[in-house]
Amino acid sequence: MPKSYGQKLKILYLAQFLSERTDEQHPVSTAEIIAYLETQGIHAERKSIYDDIHALQKFGLDIIATRDNPRGYYLAGRRFELAELKLLVDAVQASKFVTARKSRALITKLETLTSHMEASQLHRQVVVAQRGKSNNEQIYYNVDTIYAAMASDNQIRFLYCEWSASKQLVPRKSGAFYEVSPWLMTWEDENYYLIAYDDEAAILKYYRVDKMLRLSVCEQPRMGKDAFEALDIAGFAKKTFGMFAGEETVVTLRCDHSLAGVMIDRFGTDVPMRAVSDRELQVRVSVAVSRQFFGWLSGLGSRVRMISPATICTQYREYLQDILSLYENCEEDVP
Repeated sequence: MPKSYGQKLKILYLAQFLSERTDEQHPVSTAEIIAYLETQGIHAERKSIYDDIHALQKFGLDIIATRDNPRGYYLAGRRFELAELKLLVDAVQASKFVTARKSRALITKLETLTSHMEASQLHRQVVVAQRGKSNNEQIYYNVDTIYAAMASDNQIRFLYCEWSASKQLVPRKSGAFYEVSPWLMTWEDENYYLIAYDDEAAILKYYRVDKMLRLSVCEQPRMGKDAFEALDIAGFAKKTFGMFAGEETVVTLRCDHSLAGVMIDRFGTDVPMRAVSDRELQVRVSVAVSRQFFGWLSGLGSRVRMISPATICTQYREYLQDILSLYENCEEDVP
């Protein structure tokens, strides 16, 4: 490497070295910096190192000179603190929609945002035990394509799939493409969903992004702006169970006082709730009535009962009776 060219790169190698090899617990001495630069074919004098560090400090790098033992320099301020990176790594690990391979790739990139020594603390088990991860590698790029379509105000087309008994994603509608107008990406039940306008049905629908294949942007402009703007996004998650749409209805629940936290976690702190006795609370909530809502309600057992409206109570009773009917003729020790 020509000497003049090497000197131009010297300050860049110095910044990289401090970023990758130092932190508060691991400062490096001037001698170590000089030795590292020599491995890159760059000769450096002590005074030039001091000058370069001063230049990097003026540029904005938070380089600290420590007088403690060991003496030396380290990069203190970074874009992300170690605790923040750990949080991001945990989020990547827990995300079912990100495949194991993409999880490893993302975590490797996150590790570059801190020193090599602190990066070792980010080496965690990528796939959490007993936690399923998506097998659809395409989802990583589906998200980007959807955002690109929204930015350009265009529709998208894709095959929408469902899982078969053989654990394969099989296209719905006999393999016909869906064409919709994307409006919002949302995160629910550990999955990415797209809220999009279906022009044929003239309604907003919800699609699991990890069940989309062969996604592309169409030339047609988006439709359904008025329908999307009329959507109460803030209240959407409170009303919808498992992203299954249903007729929006105000229901009244009577529940044990011990379920106050469950109701607040599900419907928010502004949920209308009052004590009607020493044992029971009354809660009025607006929900999208669906079998998923009934499933959530039945999961709370006898500590909650729906008291109105009568039509929804009847539907719920029929839902429970259908389940009970499956067990009317149970036999013991059925293989």
